[in-house]
Amino acid sequence: MPKIAKELSALEVKRLNTPGWHAVGGVAGLLLQIRPPTQPAAAMPRSWILRMRIGGQRQPVGLGSYPQVSLAEARDQAKKLSAEAKSGVNLVAKKRAQRSSMIAAASKNKTFKECAEAYLEAHASDYTNDKHRKQWASTLESYAYPVLGRILVSDISMRHVLDVLMQDTKHRNGDKGKLWHIKAETAKRLLDRIRTVLDYATVNEFRSGNNPATWKGYLDTQLPAPRGLKQTKHQPAVPYTLVGDFMSKLRSNNSTSARALEFLVLTAVRSGSVRSATWDEIDLGKKLWTIPAAHTKAKREHKVPLPNQAVSLLSKLPNMAGTALLFPNPKGKVLSDMALSQLMRGMRERGELSMEAVPHGFRSTFRDWAAEQTNYPDEIRKSASGHSVGDAVKEAYQRTDLLEKRRHLMTEWADFLDLPAVGKSASVVPIRKNQ
Repeated sequence: MPKIAKELSALEVKRLNTPGWHAVGGVAGLLLQIRPPTQPAAAMPRSWILRMRIGGQRQPVGLGSYPQVSLAEARDQAKKLSAEAKSGVNLVAKKRAQRSSMIAAASKNKTFKECAEAYLEAHASDYTNDKHRKQWASTLESYAYPVLGRILVSDISMRHVLDVLMQDTKHRNGDKGKLWHIKAETAKRLLDRIRTVLDYATVNEFRSGNNPATWKGYLDTQLPAPRGLKQTKHQPAVPYTLVGDFMSKLRSNNSTSARALEFLVLTAVRSGSVRSATWDEIDLGKKLWTIPAAHTKAKREHKVPLPNQAVSLLSKLPNMAGTALLFPNPKGKVLSDMALSQLMRGMRERGELSMEAVPHGFRSTFRDWAAEQTNYPDEIRKSASGHSVGDAVKEAYQRTDLLEKRRHLMTEWADFLDLPAVGKSASVVPIRKNQ
């Protein structure tokens, strides 16, 4: 048992300035440790140490820094620990366990924003393209983070989720109201994403219990069903009766964006597949474009038969050094998703396009033309647009016989695009738009 040194006063302890271990008395083994300064003119670090015999060995137990822990507090702690040691408690093991518990608890203190960002990083490869990932993150940043961002996921309740869904917002048409009512489709997607983030947090043991973003049995008792609130939004498309004139004006534009849009119309595929297309996907000899699964929305390889007009377009494209893209931007990177939209907007402003229309609308233009002006079966028209035609048997059929039948369909479509307008109608063909 260490001897009890002379009991120093608080003032005497304050005056100690010699590096080393200084007994302060009051409790056997209580010392003030003073270390040399780490830098010239810096203060000397000071801390409380309780030296006592534990398990037959003399061991130091830290009690905290001085003066954050006062002399009186250090003596009080030392007395309690001495009593515990006498009763057989291993103080070193106890302190290690407490530290481990604190570290474990701190590691579980994750905010909603931290969990959302971790989920997005872990699932980055799941998204069809970077635009989808940004949409996912943008929705959370706009609506969820202002309410949930700094809250620990362990503390989030249904009330917090309702606060997100019922926040005040403004629709693009000027209407004001609650998010769930004014932007029903956006709110539903947001709810799905909040639920996914909280599921991620539960699996990683950052929270426990039921997911408060669950619809059935939880939020459906508080909110009207989203299907009753959904307001269908549309993207405008060029009617097929006017697409010939549009193509004539488009072909007079020599920009890369114009060639990309022309190729999009000829093939009836999505903008992302066109903008990401590379030369190794093209077989000009077989007049075939094989879109890899990574460049399709369905995450499946899609073969596109190329009509002569598309082959001619590709054969005239310049090859930019340092990139394999068919339609690179001036820096050799993938064209922005806005490049084609801005091109069409400019055509409208110059009077080359007499209606509001967007690039994605040409898929609707093609489908309407194929349905109304041809006799091809529905499965051929669907597969031409990259849609699933049904079960595994049909999928196998699509990879073989349908390819040549689709080639005939796409040839007729390309020939149709070379014709002048076949009617005077300028009505807009609406297609559904995902918010």
